Amino acid sequence: MPDLPITGGCMCERVRFRVTEPMLGAAYCHCKRCQRRTGTAFSASALTVPGSFEVTEGEELLGVHKPQDPPGWHKYFCSRCGSQIFTQSHEDPKLVSVRMGALDEDPGVRPGLHQFVAYKASWDELPDDGLPRFDERMPAARYQGEQE
Repeated sequence: MPDLPITGGCMCERVRFRVTEPMLGAAYCHCKRCQRRTGTAFSASALTVPGSFEVTEGEELLGVHKPQDPPGWHKYFCSRCGSQIFTQSHEDPKLVSVRMGALDEDPGVRPGLHQFVAYKASWDELPDDGLPRFDERMPAARYQGEQE
């Protein structure tokens, strides 16, 4: 169990956030958007309990990319240093997932699955880590911390 609140921020430390409840879970995403956004093969994000995420400093510095074709989660970043910080569901704004690299400490969860593996980078090998793999988005029940 992590110490609460869980805190994090951007590279320049101008944008800061906190999460007041334990994370629901975490996942690796191998979609093309995550590849292009991170400049690497995948991203790792942790889902917060609805209502537990709050930007505590630098909200005015947040930039956002709102994918339209097809619609996707809104990607928030620091407009000063470019750090990717969190993502918010375009369908349910209460669903917020933080970029695990933006966290200050161990969040107490580990990525438990791989999603969008049908789009993985051709130059990257998925590890044989025993985690569930989904060609597309993981089932919604898994993302909301529920059992299938």
